[in-house]
Amino acid sequence: MRLPELRVAAVNVREARRRGRSRTCGGRDSQQGVSHACPRSEEAGGHGRRGHSAKRTRIFSHVSVSTKESSTCTQEPPDYASWGQESHPTTFLLCRSKSSQTSLEHELFMEEAYNSAICFKMLRDIGTSDLLQTKYLTKKIKRMAQRCPNLVMETIHDYFKDNPEISCRHRLRLFEVLVTVIGTLNVLEETWQKCFMQLALEHMTKSTELDDIYQDAASNVLLALCRHSWPAVAKHLETELLTGVFPHRSLLYVMGILFSQEKFLKKEDRESWKDLLSQMTRKSVPFLNTDVWSKELLWAITKAGRTQQEHAPEKAFLFVYYGLILQAEENSTTVRTHLKTLLETSHQWDKQREGIALTVGLVAVRHLDDAWAILEQFGRSTPLRWSLQNLSLKPHTQSNKDLRWKWASSTMLLSYGQMAAWAKSHILPWVDNILSRMIFYFRFSSWDETLKQSFLTSISMLVGAISRSEGAHSYEFSQTSELLECLMTLMEKEPQDTLLTSVHQQVIRIVSSLCALRPPIDVERKSRLLSICFRSILALPQLDALEKQACLLLEQPNIQGLYSQTMEALDHMLQCFMVQNPTVNELHFLLSHLYIWLTSEKTHERQRAVHRCTALFKFLNHKQCLSTKENFIRVGQLVAMLGILCQDSDSTIQCVSLEALGHLYQLLMHQKAQETPEVERESPRELFGPDADGAVRWSSGDQKGCPPIPQGMASKDDSIFYMSSDQALQAITNHLEMAELTDLIWTTIDGLGSTSSSWVQAAADLLLLVIQEHGDSLATVGKMGQAIHQHLCAIQMPQAKDSALRVITLLARNHIPELVAAFLDFSTPLDSQAFRLWRALGAEQPASYLILTVLLAWLQKRPLPPSVGDGSSYPKEKSYLRSLALFLAHLAQMHYILELSQPTEPEQEQEVQEVAVLNPQSTSLEALKSLLSTTGHWHDFAHLELQSAWEYFTSIHTYPQAVGLLARAMVQNHCTQIKAVLGYLLPNLQSQQERERKTAILLLVEFLYSPALLEVLSKQAALTVLAQSLQDPSSEIRVASLQGLGNILFHPEKESLLQSQLPAFLNGFFQKSEAVVVGIMGMVSDVLHRLGMQGAGAQTLSIAINTRYFFDDEQDKVRAAAMALFGDLVATVADRNLRGLRTQVCQSMVPLLLHLKDQCPAVVTQAKFTFYRCAVLLRWQPRHTLFCTLAWENGLSARHFLWTCLMTHSQEEFSIHLSQAINYLHSHHRHIKTWAALFIGYTTCYQPQAVSQMLSDKDIKLLSSTFKDLKKDPEPGIREFATRQLLFFWKVSARPNQ
Repeated sequence: MRLPELRVAAVNVREARRRGRSRTCGGRDSQQGVSHACPRSEEAGGHGRRGHSAKRTRIFSHVSVSTKESSTCTQEPPDYASWGQESHPTTFLLCRSKSSQTSLEHELFMEEAYNSAICFKMLRDIGTSDLLQTKYLTKKIKRMAQRCPNLVMETIHDYFKDNPEISCRHRLRLFEVLVTVIGTLNVLEETWQKCFMQLALEHMTKSTELDDIYQDAASNVLLALCRHSWPAVAKHLETELLTGVFPHRSLLYVMGILFSQEKFLKKEDRESWKDLLSQMTRKSVPFLNTDVWSKELLWAITKAGRTQQEHAPEKAFLFVYYGLILQAEENSTTVRTHLKTLLETSHQWDKQREGIALTVGLVAVRHLDDAWAILEQFGRSTPLRWSLQNLSLKPHTQSNKDLRWKWASSTMLLSYGQMAAWAKSHILPWVDNILSRMIFYFRFSSWDETLKQSFLTSISMLVGAISRSEGAHSYEFSQTSELLECLMTLMEKEPQDTLLTSVHQQVIRIVSSLCALRPPIDVERKSRLLSICFRSILALPQLDALEKQACLLLEQPNIQGLYSQTMEALDHMLQCFMVQNPTVNELHFLLSHLYIWLTSEKTHERQRAVHRCTALFKFLNHKQCLSTKENFIRVGQLVAMLGILCQDSDSTIQCVSLEALGHLYQLLMHQKAQETPEVERESPRELFGPDADGAVRWSSGDQKGCPPIPQGMASKDDSIFYMSSDQALQAITNHLEMAELTDLIWTTIDGLGSTSSSWVQAAADLLLLVIQEHGDSLATVGKMGQAIHQHLCAIQMPQAKDSALRVITLLARNHIPELVAAFLDFSTPLDSQAFRLWRALGAEQPASYLILTVLLAWLQKRPLPPSVGDGSSYPKEKSYLRSLALFLAHLAQMHYILELSQPTEPEQEQEVQEVAVLNPQSTSLEALKSLLSTTGHWHDFAHLELQSAWEYFTSIHTYPQAVGLLARAMVQNHCTQIKAVLGYLLPNLQSQQERERKTAILLLVEFLYSPALLEVLSKQAALTVLAQSLQDPSSEIRVASLQGLGNILFHPEKESLLQSQLPAFLNGFFQKSEAVVVGIMGMVSDVLHRLGMQGAGAQTLSIAINTRYFFDDEQDKVRAAAMALFGDLVATVADRNLRGLRTQVCQSMVPLLLHLKDQCPAVVTQAKFTFYRCAVLLRWQPRHTLFCTLAWENGLSARHFLWTCLMTHSQEEFSIHLSQAINYLHSHHRHIKTWAALFIGYTTCYQPQAVSQMLSDKDIKLLSSTFKDLKKDPEPGIREFATRQLLFFWKVSARPNQ
């Protein structure tokens, strides 16, 4: 009896010591950090357990009673730290004091008993502890198990055995502790494997008040045992699953965890698990024909969980299990029946939809035809059609039945995606069909976040399956263009001021994958795609603002991660475009869409844009995939923009731009190294290798600070990265051709007209730098001087103005004759800016002498007429004034004639029109035409003639519109006689004749848009005149006066208001309704007219790009409206020489020229007028001959003249014009196609070598076929021309074979 007494004494001493410390310290926090002494000997402890198992129960009972009493008296939590720190010394002290009566075995047993008591106490306290203390106790037990695994396992086993009355919650926590302990051990004795496996199996199916949570905890024990006794667990799983009775949910829970998480199995057991699962599914096939089993399976799949949003492992496995069984089923009817039943269940919750789709995908591995047929059948079913037809139901009006089917289309999308993912290479012939279904459900389903994510997920799965298929390159997919339209629509509908989801990057990554598919994305669609992507991403608010917006959400996304991933996706898309088409043309095409963002007024937008450029250049340098067969296009423009950005106010932009210049320099050197053999380029599949991430160093944007200088550059030209911006620019410009240098200089000159003061200063400095180095070898210097003069008055910074004037001084060293000739054009009268330019021109003494010599030569070349003197001006002025009086009189007379000829009955209108040729009305109209065309108004005459606007003078109802168009033409052509006309029409406003007042007010309302008005009338005087007209008896005059009072001249705030509305109008261009699109375009034209000379401002380029897109629209009215709008836009900037718009104008000339042969007369009219307005902007000469040709000539000679004008004035765009004409050979309109062929034929006649180099074999075949058809044209000249061209193309096609 001495040994039991010793045990009790040890426990009592420990309890007394603990109570003494509690009273001394006043109690301790139960959650403070503690640590107990580790056992000394695991083997000894094990030996003691085997020898004294019967006595352990009494020890536990003594400890339990003693501790219970202690805790009851003190009402304090147990202090496990004190056990570990002070009880051991007490135990050892007692052992030493009785060393004469005990043996070493007793000492070891006492130590084991003490540790067992500690473990027992912690297991008991877990049932009443809070969450934090429970975690702490679990951690302590885990540490003890690492040292004494058998002791802990035996204690846990005995605790379960000796305490069957503990609560379910306490037992659940013990299961969690047991899982932790088993997971800690590398080896578990077979005895414990069997014991705890039996324990888990007993409780896995036990029903308690904790429901599934309790069963899952017990099941987790079985899962933990898989690493130690997989064969036994596997055998049990197989036995229970194949009994023919539907398995308990806990068994499915175990299998679901094993299926989704391989960490519970050793590597060598994972293949065994896959084989076992495959065998079980094959053996489960007969159960499908068991009615009870099938119903229980369907019930388990469709039953509601604890929360509908979570996907329990057992339910997730059921979808997989169901799919694998159906996959193994041989009977097609059975497969279709079960799939149909599954699809008829609820589609309300996202996990349910994903599960159904996964099942369908697994079935498609062996039963693709059956899966497709059932999806098609379900797509035509009544519930699904009903859900598509009831899109307008509001959430609060929808019943549970409605919600059950509301997102059925989302299930369909996911199902098609899973089919593609699982069918792999077998899916290729089905891709177009699947895509057409996906697009259908996307367009006709209820638009919400669920549909959006389902669509993107399914498309990603489909595109991923195609990309992984080796034979994808041999297929041509017809639905990719429609898919791109859907993706662009989705991107456009994303919020422009937040970044809370991954939608942007998902769309862009899909587009990147589509790049590799056939057919390639066409140019127009790619242009729209780039514009939408850049607008959606580069225009996002700054990163800090995005993060602040996310702070308001309950579940805050990782904005920094989303932002970085989105920017990387955008970089990857640009790189994919280059991989698929590694040409300089493609690079220029991509960069042209970034230019507008490089010049943005917002710093973060410029920063993002320049990062994109840098990443792209770095990628091309790293891979060296850019073709060396052609020279850089517009490289001068790119160098200029990067050079200006090197002086940006933002330090990050400065550094990144300098890095971009370095990479561009290396690309340029690689292109110009003709003596170096062409580098063997990698295939597209190899370009994105393991080191592709390293090629994109700056791919996120919004970085704080300056990026470091690139290290380890592979090129020998890496010294460029260590230069200053001026040194780098000098190094690059030294390798530019003359055309490239000219392009650079024009870009910097255009930069002088920027609204940003820093941009103007940087442009002036860069222009001065380039002129200092290369000014002596430039051409077209006169036009450059004129352009500088136009911008000089707008430059506000003295330093920038001085730099611009210094440029003129430097140019004068070698280009005085050209500059003098150019300056004479704008020096009458001599304003202050022209005076400063003349002074800068002669700032250096040698130049001033030469300037005087040139001016004297001009005087001798153009002597003044001898009749010119003080007395001769009076008769001239008299004649001039007489013509103005006739002008106003003709307009009033026409109104009078229209009044007389106005029909009294509606049915007489047709009769009046039939005899219009013989009445005085036509005679008066011809007199007006003669007056305009012979008195210096032929420009205004041309405007009305090309618009076919004379017909408006034939009706009293359209007379105001006719007068308005005539006055508008005078304003837009800057007619010098507007001031004189105003002097005549103001008295007419007081006339007794209504027609004279009406004509005068109509002219005055339009003249309000002319700057010349304020030289005659002050703003207040004009307001007074209009206000007085409000009292006129005529309602038409009062209405016109009201319109004049609303002019922007009197309301400057309207400028920003109207300009801010333009982006919204642009979005409306892509509506489906023809009438809506035409109406919106007309509204934009009206807005541009109301803005007057202010123009569209920053929106000008966007309007031009979006409008040009509709030049080739299938609908006649849309084409005509687009061309009219483009012409109106050109008219608003005619005096500004906007460089960006100039590019758009040049690229629109060929489409406008070819549409002169459009089948629609309205389109032809607008094409003529817009072509003429563009030619005016581009300063083509001879302008009068051009007008006459457009207005009245229609033969081959007219076509040849127009071709000559185009090619003479736009030689730099030769390749663009030729490629545009080749594209029109695919036109469905015969006349346009013929005109395009003639255009190419003319080009061939004059530049055969250039054409032969640009044409591919496919182009030559197309041209040969077209000219064969033209040999049958009824016009002899065309037949003869076609015969000659066929001979040329046959020679070109035969040349490679010779």
